[in-house]
Amino acid sequence: MKKVYYLILIFGLCFYDVNSQNLVDTSYTIQSTFAKDRKKFPFIQIAKVYKDKRVVEEQEIVYKEIDSRGLHLDAFYKKSKKLNPAVVLVHGGGWKSGNKSQMESLGNAMATKGYSCFAVEYRLSPEAQYPAAVLDIKEAIQFIRMNALKYNVDGTKIAVLGCSSGGQLAALIGTTNSTSTSSVQAIIDMDGILAFKHPESQEGKVASLWLGGDYESIPEIWKEASALTHVDQNTPPILFINSDMPRFHAGRTDMIEILNKYNIYNEVKTIPNAPHSFWFFDPWFATTVDYSVQFLNRIFNK
Repeated sequence: MKKVYYLILIFGLCFYDVNSQNLVDTSYTIQSTFAKDRKKFPFIQIAKVYKDKRVVEEQEIVYKEIDSRGLHLDAFYKKSKKLNPAVVLVHGGGWKSGNKSQMESLGNAMATKGYSCFAVEYRLSPEAQYPAAVLDIKEAIQFIRMNALKYNVDGTKIAVLGCSSGGQLAALIGTTNSTSTSSVQAIIDMDGILAFKHPESQEGKVASLWLGGDYESIPEIWKEASALTHVDQNTPPILFINSDMPRFHAGRTDMIEILNKYNIYNEVKTIPNAPHSFWFFDPWFATTVDYSVQFLNRIFNK
């Protein structure tokens, strides 16, 4: 019993995935977040997945194999002769929990607006530490480009959108556009930090689990994993959609200063009086989709 108890303390609610042979942290789910957030916001509802008959949904597409372990993505797109911009959707969960199914509502909603969307599975910290998740998502982008025609994708117009830790990953991927096959042309960061060590940042144990140690032990890794370190004249346009909690946009002001120096387009949209995971819930879900689509329409001239 004591061993089980300690596992719960360390990993939260977990189960063993017989397919990947890895312990999976299930502490961050839409339902558990709803149960927690409705105590402060009793009026919220989980945003429903609205199915549009014109949108094709394909699940569990293998984009990468590691030994016998497959990594998957879910695709949401309209079948047509027109090539649409793509949006790579990166879920949150503190780099240790969450899964791609949490992006289904956003994927469906944005697909109806003319975007080919892809919710990506990536390795989390119980399975593999930084930079595994970054490499996985970049390879998913490469897969999407290689299969662009199949999913009605314009390979010159790919955006990455992430929520919370997924937002951190999206910003990092977008600011490290070193390879053309995995490059992105726009970033949407929803409440993802831009710097792990920053006056506004409160990152500690969860970040340490993913990065492989605390700041005092490996300061160079904490710096390397921060998008703020890499922002330069090659950074694509970026939209920040934030709650009004400062800890979740640590480094944003500093990044905007650099973006403005290079005349790189950027926007900040604030969702006031909302929980951190506002994208899961009504009354904010539609606003989140609208902000995202309006930004992408501008960047991609739609």
